[in-house]
Amino acid sequence: MTRVVHPIEEESYRILRSRVDTSALPALTRAVVERIVHTTADPTWVGDVVADEDALLAGRHALLTGAPLVTDVRMVAAGVTARDAVVAIDEPGVTELAAEQGITRSAAGIRLAAAAHYDGAVWAVGNAPTALAELVRLAETGRMRPALVVGVPVGFVGAVEAKAALGRSGLPALRTVTERGGAAIAAAALNALLYFNPDGGR
Repeated sequence: MTRVVHPIEEESYRILRSRVDTSALPALTRAVVERIVHTTADPTWVGDVVADEDALLAGRHALLTGAPLVTDVRMVAAGVTARDAVVAIDEPGVTELAAEQGITRSAAGIRLAAAAHYDGAVWAVGNAPTALAELVRLAETGRMRPALVVGVPVGFVGAVEAKAALGRSGLPALRTVTERGGAAIAAAALNALLYFNPDGGR
């Protein structure tokens, strides 16, 4: 996917690279981390993002070849303008399933979306830790096989634990380590995958 990079973005990346050295990172990991730093104007994200280069490459390939993109909430989907996305929390029956099973609507949405997109989708969780915890649980019980999980929910309750579980799961993933995250971070990671230029780096 090609795009014209605005001069303001070029200057922003020049400043970014003058403040933090990302040159040791693998190419696609670097592109993702730098996109997150650029989105937030916060270089400390470099130490918070954990990613596997092969997983990112597989996720990028899945996105570019038409695999479904499933997000937990609309805010993540809205930040990714180059691709349509399935929004899990908007799946029919979410409210009813949540009430019946005693789970959050976010977790119910993931469960319903997983039934429809069992194999090969790219998943992005930027809001609710319960959504990521449910995703990991479903994968560990063989009820879904994602091409990539972008797991960056935000919050003081459950976020660190859910992301640690994602790390232990062995799933192809990108995650943050701390409580930080959010829809903008998830969208930035996805945009980096979609816009990555192997010749130009981003």
